[in-house]
Amino acid sequence: MSSELRRTLTARDLTLLVIGSVIGSGIFIVPSVVLRQAGGHVSTAMVVWLVGGGLSLLGALSYAELSGMDRRAGGLYAYIQEAFGTFPAFLYGWTLFFVIGSGTVATLAVATTDYMGQFVSLSPVGAKVVAVGLVALTAGLNVFGLRESATVQNLSTWIKVGAIVVMSVLLLGRGEGALMAPTAGAGATPLAAIGVAMVSVLWAFEGWQYVTFTDAEAVEPQRTIPRALVLGTALLIGLYVLANFGYLAALGADGVAASERVAADAVTRVLGPAAGSLIALAIIVSMFSAGHTVVIAVPRAYFHMARDGVFFRKLAEVDPRHGTPAFAILTSCAWTAVLAVTGTFEQLLTYVVFVGWIFYALGAAAVIALRRKHPDAPRPFRVPGYPLPPLLFVLAAAAIVVNQVMEEPVQSAVGLGIVFLGAPAYLLWRRSEAGSVSP
Repeated sequence: MSSELRRTLTARDLTLLVIGSVIGSGIFIVPSVVLRQAGGHVSTAMVVWLVGGGLSLLGALSYAELSGMDRRAGGLYAYIQEAFGTFPAFLYGWTLFFVIGSGTVATLAVATTDYMGQFVSLSPVGAKVVAVGLVALTAGLNVFGLRESATVQNLSTWIKVGAIVVMSVLLLGRGEGALMAPTAGAGATPLAAIGVAMVSVLWAFEGWQYVTFTDAEAVEPQRTIPRALVLGTALLIGLYVLANFGYLAALGADGVAASERVAADAVTRVLGPAAGSLIALAIIVSMFSAGHTVVIAVPRAYFHMARDGVFFRKLAEVDPRHGTPAFAILTSCAWTAVLAVTGTFEQLLTYVVFVGWIFYALGAAAVIALRRKHPDAPRPFRVPGYPLPPLLFVLAAAAIVVNQVMEEPVQSAVGLGIVFLGAPAYLLWRRSEAGSVSP
């Protein structure tokens, strides 16, 4: 009976995992927000998209070096642990389990039911039942085999990528809007407003780091994960820029800035209401795919935490038949279902979602820390232009955190308090582990 996870994910699987984890509902909605925040100037908004994508690529390059050199599984959790110790790594895993990972999946499941309302009437109770059903479906797919789950993920990612490309090309071909003309009320754009727009773009690109948690199940991870991180993030930049131009061609800058659901409005304007319904269907697939990606990735972090003796021991078990961390998957999805039913994910994510960027910054900073700590360690992939890429990404992540703290200091303080509730739990698990190995 094997206690190890099976290596089944290829370079293509991993690249699609990167893309699928990032594309949720953001690109179908956020471009309007960014254009408004950029003062109505299309050129400024497009620069913000390119710079935000470039910063995300710098983060991906940094994580690519770590994934190439690291020989222990666990992804971002392991990078933080190796560079800065088990305690900050545990706090990341703790927050991921109770809020960030579970809350993200719950949010996507509930949002998916909202879009389903365009096709079928759902009562409040019915919507919760469907949301829990979606969580259960992703749990089942992952428990019964990573290969099967990855196949579903690949298909759903191809569907949403295809939808974005086809939509954008049709809008560019048939739309009559001026691509670069500003809105009628465009004025000077303060630097602070550009910073806020940059935060929105970075949020839209967030999620590529989840692929690092699958390193124990990747084929030749030192080669395939760096390739997936870099290629997947670069393709995302191209897709996002293409979609923005498609919206502008369909609606013009004023129409984009005024829209709350820019993709649906753009497609309806140019291609008709029936095509607008197809976009709603594509968004449903997109959000399910994004949630499914999180369920594929994050239970692997809990699995490795348990093996390190700082989380529930049962989560370290490998299902002998399917070769998956079944108990870690089921436990995290059960908690996700609770959040989806009670609606508490909304409050929890409001408090702590920005904290994730503290840990993403630690991941990039780990490149610098490990270069000093282990200068002679094998590095099949080295960050080009070191140390600028990790430094710039750390600064970008710090900007998101500082912006959140300045805008909502009370909520930020509560969020940090929730994170540090993990401190006594960490001490408890440490003492329990010490007691289990003492003579």
